[in-house]
Amino acid sequence: MMSVERSIHLMGTIIKLQLQTPVPNAEQIADESVRRLQKYEQIFSANDDSSALMKVNQQAGKSAVKVPAELFNLIKIGKQYSLYPGGFLNIAIGPLVKLWHIGFADAHVPDTMAIQERLALTDPRLIKLDEQQQTVMLARPGMEIDLGALAKGYSADLIKEFLVHAGVTSAVINLGGNVVVIGGNQQRSDGMWHVGLQDPQQALGNYVDVLKLNNQSIVTSGIYERNLTSHGHFYHHIFNPKTGYPIQTDMASLSIISPKSFDGEIWTSMLFGQDWSYIQQVIKTLENVQAIVINRDGQMLTCE
Repeated sequence: MMSVERSIHLMGTIIKLQLQTPVPNAEQIADESVRRLQKYEQIFSANDDSSALMKVNQQAGKSAVKVPAELFNLIKIGKQYSLYPGGFLNIAIGPLVKLWHIGFADAHVPDTMAIQERLALTDPRLIKLDEQQQTVMLARPGMEIDLGALAKGYSADLIKEFLVHAGVTSAVINLGGNVVVIGGNQQRSDGMWHVGLQDPQQALGNYVDVLKLNNQSIVTSGIYERNLTSHGHFYHHIFNPKTGYPIQTDMASLSIISPKSFDGEIWTSMLFGQDWSYIQQVIKTLENVQAIVINRDGQMLTCE
């Protein structure tokens, strides 16, 4: 079986593609997948001043900006879930992310006044969408949309759609904390893709479990990759949009297994840091979705 692989640094991570497919143009399909991923980064990035998203942010409080269809759609869905009263997702969180800058060299713990000032700029209701014109307007100067919680899963699903349409029946798309598999792995005797579940207490590449997936996605959100220790206190990069501080939780990671990667992004963002009983309650209402929580003490909990 022919296997075609690509590896590229994009979206703040190493993205790996592996196609197992008998189609004759597999190399061109892999190259086109990389080109599309580069395009999505140019649309969704909050760290590139020339991206389509940053053009919206730069016009905050000034004017509406016409955006590509992919961006309009993602902002529309992101806003919808950001308005959900019980969840921790808020795509208007950009000013707080930039203030703390956890994961970057200048990360620091801001003072309370600075946090309160930024919190006032994170109301998702102030994201104004014009469906007919395909424009986005941020009502107040200083507002910023950050799609970091959603863009990788959304991009992964678009790549999967492209690959399936191109005739690929077996592949894995690995975007760091997001893994999407198409079909099964024909090189394994059980016909499944084996995906490691990161041990939050260990260096990357150390797994607490190996999950067997077929035509599924797994998205993991955790406190172990991007964090900051200051004056003996540990701060991670997943914020409570109501307080402006990192979510206080015993949870070290939350993984969602689902048919679509974007659903995994939505539910890891909505549910990270919530009580286990609440997570179980929500997951039971979702079809073909499984949750795996690993707490800081190493306890692992699963539900579907």
